[in-house]
Amino acid sequence: MDMIGSIADLSVAMAQNRLASDVSTAMLDKTMDTWKEQGDEMVKMMESSVQPYLGQNINTYI
Repeated sequence: MDMIGSIADLSVAMAQNRLASDVSTAMLDKTMDTWKEQGDEMVKMMESSVQPYLGQNINTYI
């Protein structure tokens, strides 16, 4: 009976480890998606802040 209990305990432990690994992988994937979205938004913000026409013309009054 002790051997069967050990096998059952091992099976439960392996299932818990697999679940924990799957959850960790899913969380990492979600975090990476969030970072990518934030990076894309940062690039858009930086592109919209560029004003290439500034400094090309000088107004002079005599």
